[in-house]
Amino acid sequence: MDNANNNKEGTQTTGKKVEIIVNGRQKMVSTKELSFDQLVALAFDSPPIDENTIFTVTYRRGESNKPEGTLIKGETLRIKEGMIFNVTSTRRS
Repeated sequence: MDNANNNKEGTQTTGKKVEIIVNGRQKMVSTKELSFDQLVALAFDSPPIDENTIFTVTYRRGESNKPEGTLIKGETLRIKEGMIFNVTSTRRS
């Protein structure tokens, strides 16, 4: 089980930890929202960072007003217990 208490981007922390699943792995977070970049960091121990790498973040089991979708760079998403995230990297050729 991994813990993530990142608050690098001004996300508001809560006293309560919430379990989410990122790329099939359980993560415990204590923020109300996660950004695209925070989800990439949770998905990869050392994410490939270069201009030819593109990340895709999809989610499901979200809040009732938007239970599933895609997050793009610069966006944040309100999280809830049990949300599932898939983060993939693709190299442009």
